[in-house]
Amino acid sequence: MCCGTESHHGWGRHHSGFCGCGVSFHCGPRFLTKEEKTAWLERYLEGLREEAKAVEERITALKEEE
Repeated sequence: MCCGTESHHGWGRHHSGFCGCGVSFHCGPRFLTKEEKTAWLERYLEGLREEAKAVEERITALKEEE
């Protein structure tokens, strides 16, 4: 069974090859449901927010060094 991430099919930013989901072969196309896609996008957005916060903190730290 495929882990269901879009990246297995070359659509996402994930590496090609093994991702640790237990699948060592191309599992064929699997389309995400609306709910799965929404959940994936919400997790992705949260990751972007965390990254933006880290960048803002770094900018603040650099300004304080001056």
